[in-house]
Amino acid sequence: MKIRPAATIALTRNSTNGLEVLLLQRTWKAAFMPGFYVFPGGAVDAGDRACLDHLQGTDDQAVSQTMSLDEGGADYMIAAIRECFEEAGLLLATQDGKPVSASLLATLANQRQALDQGTLTLDQLCRQHGLTLPLDRLGYLSHWITPEGAPRRFDTRFFIATAPDGQQASHDGNETIDHVWLTPQQALDDHQNGRRLIGPPTLRTLRQLRDFASSEAALAYAHANPPPVVPTAPWPARKGGKAIVLESGSPAYGEVVKLDPGQDGQALAEIVATQPVTLAPGLIRLTANNAGLMTGPGTNSYVLGQPGDYTIIDPGPADEAHLEQLLQLTDGQIRQILVTHTHRDHSPAAMALKQRTGATLVGLPAPTDASQDHSFVPDLAPEHGSVIATAAGDLRVLHTPGHASNHLCFLLGGEQILFSGDHIMQGSTVVINPPDGDMSAYLKSLQALLLEDIHYIAPGHGFLMTNPHQVVDYLTTHRLAREHKVVRALTQQGPASAKELTPFAYDDVPAALHPLATRSLLAHLEKLRTDGKARQDGQHWLWSSGDGR
Repeated sequence: MKIRPAATIALTRNSTNGLEVLLLQRTWKAAFMPGFYVFPGGAVDAGDRACLDHLQGTDDQAVSQTMSLDEGGADYMIAAIRECFEEAGLLLATQDGKPVSASLLATLANQRQALDQGTLTLDQLCRQHGLTLPLDRLGYLSHWITPEGAPRRFDTRFFIATAPDGQQASHDGNETIDHVWLTPQQALDDHQNGRRLIGPPTLRTLRQLRDFASSEAALAYAHANPPPVVPTAPWPARKGGKAIVLESGSPAYGEVVKLDPGQDGQALAEIVATQPVTLAPGLIRLTANNAGLMTGPGTNSYVLGQPGDYTIIDPGPADEAHLEQLLQLTDGQIRQILVTHTHRDHSPAAMALKQRTGATLVGLPAPTDASQDHSFVPDLAPEHGSVIATAAGDLRVLHTPGHASNHLCFLLGGEQILFSGDHIMQGSTVVINPPDGDMSAYLKSLQALLLEDIHYIAPGHGFLMTNPHQVVDYLTTHRLAREHKVVRALTQQGPASAKELTPFAYDDVPAALHPLATRSLLAHLEKLRTDGKARQDGQHWLWSSGDGR
C-alpha cells in the first residue's frame, strides 16, 4: 500500500479556560476514521509546491532541515495551511504583511469550496489577492506514519499555529460535520469517557499541549524543540533464510531497528519457535511452539539474568520441549519464576520448573473459572508498585486487570522494557472475556500505562514493540470506537441478546469469528451497564442513557 505524505495542524487560541485547540468531527460516511474528532489536515497535493513563491519568514531549505528532509519540508506546511482553510475556514496568510481584512475574508469564504473541489489552487488564490504564507508562524510538533493494517496509510507531519485574529472557524459540512474548541485536557477527558472518538496521533498531540498555559508558550516550545528523528527508512533484515527489506510500520520493524542499528541485515523479521533471541544485555526471548489463533506465533518466555542467577517471566504452556530448552538456557539456575497471569498458555510450566530448580513462584493466584491454570500456586503474591530484584535489573510490578483479573505487567528499569503478557499483544487486540475479563478495568489499566516511562513493550505474543504510548492510544481508541458501534447497535436493534447484536456491532469481522466477538461484545455491554448506559432484562440488553447517542 502506498504511503501518502500528509500534514495536520493544531490550531490554538487563548481563552479564560487557558489554551484551547480546534477539533473537527469527520463525517460518519468517511472511509478513514469515521466520526472521529481530528485537527484540520490532509494529503499533500502536487500543486502545493507551486506556492513556494508565496512564502514568508522562512524557506524550503530551512524547513526541510528542521524536519530532517533533503527537500520538500515546505510542501507539508503549505498543505497544512491549505487543508486548514478548506476544512476549518481559517486562512493562515497575510496581505501586504498585515492580517487578512474582513472584506477579503468574505471574498475568500466564497472561494473556499472551489479550493476544496480542486477547481482553484492555493497558488492561484495567493496570486489573485497578493497573499503570502507565513511559514514561520507554524511550529513543527511531530511525525506519524499510519501503522500497517489501516485502510489508508499516511506519512504525516504535525504542526501547531495560533488561530488568526478576526477569523471564525467553521466546518465544511461535507468532510467535517462539527467543530469545537476545547482545552487539551477536556478533549482527553471526553475521549476517555467515550464522549468523543479521538485517534492516537491526535491524542499524542493533545498530551503535548496540555501543559502549556498559552498559545504563545506552545508555539515557542515547538520552534525551540523540533521532534527527534525517528527511523522510518526501509531496514534490512532476514526472513525464511533470505535477505529482505522491512518498511516502517511492519510488525518486526521496531525490533529489527533496535537489534541492528548498523543495518547489517542480520536481525530476524520472523519469530521462530525454539530459537532464542537476545533483546538486550541479560535478556533473551524464547518462544514456545504453540502457535495458533489465540497465541499468534507462540507464547513468549523471557529469560533475565546471568549465569548463576536467572529469572523467567511466563514459562509458558506445559510443553516438555519448551521446558527443557528453558533449563538448557539457564543451566537450571533459575532463582524465580514470574507469571503475568494464569491462562493456560502462560503459566502451566511454572510448577514443573519449580520442582526441578527450587525456584520461587511469583504472581497472583488463579481466579476460580475453568479457563485458568489452577496448578499455579505462588510463593509470593506481589503488590502493585512493589519491586522485584533480578540480575538484569529491578522489575516494578504493575497490576493491570482487564484481560484477566490477576494480570500483572513487569517494568524493567534501565532499558525501560514493559513485559506486558496479554495486556498488550503485538498485531492484534486482546480478548476480554467475562466474567473474569473486564472492559472497564482493561481501559483503566491501559490509561495507567501512559503515566509510566516505557521505551519498549515485550508482549506475551509477538515482536518487541516501540512507541509504547502510541500503542496504548491505538488500543484505547480501537476499544472506544468499538463501543460506539455497540451503542449504535443497541439503540437501533435493542432490546436484543448479545448474540443478536454481534452481526451489527461486528459487521467488519468475519462471521466465523462472531462467537468469539460475542464474548467481547458482552464485555462492552457490561462496561456500558457499569457506566449507567445499558441495562439487562433476562437475556436481552436495552439502552438506558439519555444522552441521545
